[in-house]
Amino acid sequence: MSRNAGFQLTLDLEGRQCLVIGGDEEAVEKVNRLLEAGAKITVVNPTLHVELRKLTASGKIIHRGRTFRSTDAPGVVLILNVLKDDLDLAKSLYELAKTERCLVWSMDQPDYSTVTMPALVKRGNLRIAISTSGTAPALAKVLRQNFEAIFDDEFEQFLDWLGALREELKNTEVSDLRRRERLTQAVNGFQFNGELQYPNSWKLSSEAQVEEVEEVGKEGG
Repeated sequence: MSRNAGFQLTLDLEGRQCLVIGGDEEAVEKVNRLLEAGAKITVVNPTLHVELRKLTASGKIIHRGRTFRSTDAPGVVLILNVLKDDLDLAKSLYELAKTERCLVWSMDQPDYSTVTMPALVKRGNLRIAISTSGTAPALAKVLRQNFEAIFDDEFEQFLDWLGALREELKNTEVSDLRRRERLTQAVNGFQFNGELQYPNSWKLSSEAQVEEVEEVGKEGG
């Protein structure tokens, strides 16, 4: 099954208004990602997770203790809706996003979202966004967990060293070509090696497909 993979980019949300609808653990994760991006965040939900209550008390986010209203949307750049069981809300947000000219993501509702939320691997300044274009979110989660185990503390130190080297060369090396050569040399030898292991469910499915094709071939003969 093929889905629209979209156009991958990174959105600059520094100082921009964003809205999160919901107050559970999913909302906590989305709020933390938005805070890291420097966004100004309003959370709309009658109840809040304890972590969100702490962020509200410290003034890092604004909380509106009620259900979402269309009047919450003006001036908002991005709406993240984690209330996955409310299809009517997802539909109304999708239509509202057209008139308010904002982006909207509703959890588990790709048909009523204008953006997707990839699984995100974070290690220091490294960011790897993983998306299956909505085909298999569970696989994206497993891939994220695998990558997080591979990129360790030493990788973070290596990345910091590369960043410091780049800054040093910007101040000491006048030749653009020479700077690029030095930075290329610095990463020579770095290599990522991996091996894919597939679950038994897939192996058994593949075997069944082969057997089915063989049976059809016998009947045709």
